[in-house]
Amino acid sequence: MNVILIGMPGSGKSTVGVLLAKAMLKSFVDTDLLVQIKQGMTLIEIIGQKGIDGFVNIENEIIKNQMFENTVVATGGSVVYGKEAMEALKQNGRVVYLKVDPDELEKRVQNITTRGIAMPEGYTLKELYLERAPLYERYADITVNCTKLTVEETVNKIIETV
Repeated sequence: MNVILIGMPGSGKSTVGVLLAKAMLKSFVDTDLLVQIKQGMTLIEIIGQKGIDGFVNIENEIIKNQMFENTVVATGGSVVYGKEAMEALKQNGRVVYLKVDPDELEKRVQNITTRGIAMPEGYTLKELYLERAPLYERYADITVNCTKLTVEETVNKIIETV
């Protein structure tokens, strides 16, 4: 069984994912890296050249065609815009939403313009959170509020609930 981590940029998907994979004896994949490697560009370059909709379509196409087995998958925060990608991920995995309050996200995400976040120009992180939160909640099998948790506490909470 796969463990799929979804959530906002800054929620800790990649950091938690590596430690979770080690603890659960699973492989680890970061879909942002997968997209970058397959496109031969950074996320910010893809968004710059293809636009947000183009990036979301590329992300959806790449992820929906991946076959993960016994893997912790850290997804990009925008993966929930891709219906086919989310359906494919849910088929053989438990989807865990790493929920973090918007104020905490503001503290964690300092590189918002250089990080490659699929976010309309002029949007704040809080506005993005308000747009995406219902999608994260819709796809989640499990929600872990990790606003006040350390990385280790988050990993342990996921292991307990999965």
